[in-house]
Amino acid sequence: MTAETRGLRLLLLIQLLSMGAMELSGPFWPLQIAALLGPEGAPHLALLSAAVYAGPLLAAMLFTPFWGRLGDRTGHKPMILRALLALALCQGLAAVISNAWLLVAVRVVQGALAGFLAAAQAYALVWCAGTSRGRTLAQLQSVTAIGSLLGPVLGGWLLDAAGFRLLCASAMAICLACALAALWLPTDRPQPRTQQEAQARPLPRGWLLGILLVIVLVQAAKLMPQPFYALYVAQVLQAPGWLIGATYGASALSLALSAPLWARLFDRWSPARTLALIEGVAWACALTLAATALAGNWPSFLATRLLWGLWQGALLPVAYALIANTLCAQQQGFALGLGNSAAKAGALLGTLLGGAALALAGLEQAFWFVAALYLGAALGVRLIRHSHLPPAARPTHPSLTTTR
Repeated sequence: MTAETRGLRLLLLIQLLSMGAMELSGPFWPLQIAALLGPEGAPHLALLSAAVYAGPLLAAMLFTPFWGRLGDRTGHKPMILRALLALALCQGLAAVISNAWLLVAVRVVQGALAGFLAAAQAYALVWCAGTSRGRTLAQLQSVTAIGSLLGPVLGGWLLDAAGFRLLCASAMAICLACALAALWLPTDRPQPRTQQEAQARPLPRGWLLGILLVIVLVQAAKLMPQPFYALYVAQVLQAPGWLIGATYGASALSLALSAPLWARLFDRWSPARTLALIEGVAWACALTLAATALAGNWPSFLATRLLWGLWQGALLPVAYALIANTLCAQQQGFALGLGNSAAKAGALLGTLLGGAALALAGLEQAFWFVAALYLGAALGVRLIRHSHLPPAARPTHPSLTTTR
């Protein structure tokens, strides 16, 4: 086993643990805010409960491309270390803060300083061969999904057993351990600046903007059910609490299993053909969400969630691979940073649209709006396909050959 292969396996483990650590507290921030505000602060609860999620997303949207550009110049391993230490620091501060407004501010700082996902993606692409880029990105997406699935379960147990402060302290300890492990990652050495400037080519702006729009659309559709999902399962399907978690996690499980399989297929295809398949998957998502809206009982609802997760493995990871396959090495970090920013923009848009759907149509009709958004995403991908021709594939490392 080569040092690079061991490094990629270590990176997957670091991503699994760090993403799980971040999700330990994911569902529980509003509970802590309510506890810190007390009865007298109840009028501010809704505002701060929204800001504790929206603030980090907005900050990450603005700063992730900057960290990606810095990683292109200095190497992506230092960016991984910086992000893990920032996550550890912010989780440590969250464990001791006793003011709700200050807690939200720390979360915003965390979003601005982190950028771990983009750094890990750019780092991994330095070491993988041209025909395995999509597979590598899919593996990173899979371990992220597993961490997002397991983190809240463990976090809920910790919250009940020891309280929110120990939960955040545990997340800090895990991130510090991940930062220590990251020291053993092989160092990626960027080319000298003069050579980099000589080799770098202009970004294919039309194509890149089209892929970023694809990411916004599919991520918005993915996150749209968030505001009403638990209410829908509990009130419309009359399902118990444990089924809320089980059906929610089902899609993450099928995504984690399917993403590497989709990537093996797409790694062999040209960008134009891959984008055509993304359009087809968006149509399949629209039909699946229509079936979700029609499901009258939890077994059929669970089946549609598993199928939806299967399609998800062919969307965001493959869109990231499209960016990687058409940009040279000196642009990878910045472009993948833009991709992650687009994903966060889509998450914000989807959350807002989900709340609007709940307010306008009520719980029983809300999933029809998600199906309609996937329909719009499919039409948007079709428009992009016919408006922007993909550039010729480019190597992500000087020693690698181009892909088809």
